[in-house]
Amino acid sequence: MSEQEHASAAESTSEKLVELAKRRGYFFQSSGAYGGVGGFYTFGPQGAALKGNVEDAWRDRFAVAEGNMEIDAPTIMPEPVFEASGHLDGFDDMLVECPDCGESHRADHVVEDNTDYEDAESLPIPEVEDVIAEYELVCPSCGAGLAGQAVDAFNLMFATNIGPGDSDPGYLRPETAQGIFVEFPRLKEYARNQLPFGVTQIGRAYRNEISPRRSIIRTREFTQAELEYFIDPEADEPDLSDVEDVEVTLYPASEQNAEDGDEFRTTIGEAVAEGIITDPWVAYFLGVAKPWYEAVGVDMDRFRYRQHLAGERAHYASDCWDAESEIDGNWIEMAGFAHRGNYDLSKHAEHSGDRFTVFKQYDEPKTVERATVDPEMSYLGPEFGGDAQAVVEKLEALAARDRSAFDGDAVAIDLEGESHEIPVEKTGFAVEEQTEAGEHVTPHVVEPSFGVDRTVYTVLHHAYHEDEVDGEERTFLELDPEVAPTFVGVFPLQNDDELESEATAIAAALRDAGLSVTYDESGNIGRRYRRQDEVGTPFCVTVDYESIEQDEGGVTVRERDSTDQKRLAIDDLPETLSAIRAGDLAFDDLEE
Repeated sequence: MSEQEHASAAESTSEKLVELAKRRGYFFQSSGAYGGVGGFYTFGPQGAALKGNVEDAWRDRFAVAEGNMEIDAPTIMPEPVFEASGHLDGFDDMLVECPDCGESHRADHVVEDNTDYEDAESLPIPEVEDVIAEYELVCPSCGAGLAGQAVDAFNLMFATNIGPGDSDPGYLRPETAQGIFVEFPRLKEYARNQLPFGVTQIGRAYRNEISPRRSIIRTREFTQAELEYFIDPEADEPDLSDVEDVEVTLYPASEQNAEDGDEFRTTIGEAVAEGIITDPWVAYFLGVAKPWYEAVGVDMDRFRYRQHLAGERAHYASDCWDAESEIDGNWIEMAGFAHRGNYDLSKHAEHSGDRFTVFKQYDEPKTVERATVDPEMSYLGPEFGGDAQAVVEKLEALAARDRSAFDGDAVAIDLEGESHEIPVEKTGFAVEEQTEAGEHVTPHVVEPSFGVDRTVYTVLHHAYHEDEVDGEERTFLELDPEVAPTFVGVFPLQNDDELESEATAIAAALRDAGLSVTYDESGNIGRRYRRQDEVGTPFCVTVDYESIEQDEGGVTVRERDSTDQKRLAIDDLPETLSAIRAGDLAFDDLEE
């Protein structure tokens, strides 16, 4: 198959999946009665259940199994939070507007869709403008030329007001992380001021995307599952023994920059030893995440970790890798794994005045020399007026940083770009011995951040299959039993009161066992099987006349992927199917 044919087939699969999703209640565009609104999707009964199962699986692995706490913070936060985090000034995408039809587009997407550039987002705006001109790129909507059009930075924040009247400005959070960071002074108390500790959150985030596209892959409202792991940068190291043998496909920056570079397979342990993954904490969570993705149904032949290039990495991140899945012949980001340093906590400490540190107790008290200043305000006040306090802070910082600056008769400080000399005798400079029981440490943060919606889409896309059964074409979703929205369908063979009564009782017993069950008596049995195949239901139970007329007549249990059928005792169904869902028993191993 040629690349063009492959792309066409992939596109066809995506179109079929979106249609199936709408028809079977996975997801569809919101507010359809009013013409729909771009970038907003409703998850239907099946989609909400699948999404919930993925979230539960994430919670079990990254909160419960790792011993981390979970919170649920508001989605609207006051403006100062985002002034501190930098989102008001730097949370932008590149926008280009068509001169003819007036449609706005992501400039980097226009470049990526029509050139060989794969990561145009990492390019500076002037270079993107040059590429648009060089390739004579056109508007995706009307075909008008975009060369010469300005590319502007567009802030993605959704603004709102908090309270009536002269209200306070607020914003819908663009990431769940800030809800964790701003509560750190209280959360550290719940962790008994002991590092390391982790805080997770699953919730909605909002970004006013310029051009949302590809159904739930890029939307304006989406769900994130994030872990903020707080560590002592001088003392805490992860135990890599549990993940060092995990095999991963990596696409590091060095390979992306090489002319003939490509992804390759290795293990987490080898990648750390060879310096490919430089941060051991990032490596640890990459190792934890890979088997989790496999467990929820991501095809590992279409999965990789790609390292951020220098131009696309956030300025505060020392290293960042994305979990990517192949969809329609393209790679999409599902999660980011970043070492954020102490940027977030330091910024919130600076802007709020609260303490975003953890007190680290020494094993034994230490006697240390501290340089201090006690300036004469009677001198600084007349000399500097309203800037006197700023001068004090400059002197304190200088004494802590470089005490030798006070060796002469005067010390120089910079104030608003202007140099000033202050007599050392007026600074109250002294070096004193102090006994300290510990020190305040600003933790560093390691962040695995998962896009739940993109994970759900990937799971559905990788699960989509077409085959032929008994001479008829069939579509089915090969969903893992752990995440499938419905685990078992129960059918009476025909519309018969006795059959329906027995089938209803079986469905109730399976629900009592904690299994998700659908009951269906509409249409012939073949059509009911096909419906459940499209939904992705792993098993179907059919009640026939032998079930009610014979002692221990049993029922027929059909497995979705193979369509194989086995006869099982009714009384054993709850226990048997529960064991299969838990992974303790395989359908092929069942004895009739």
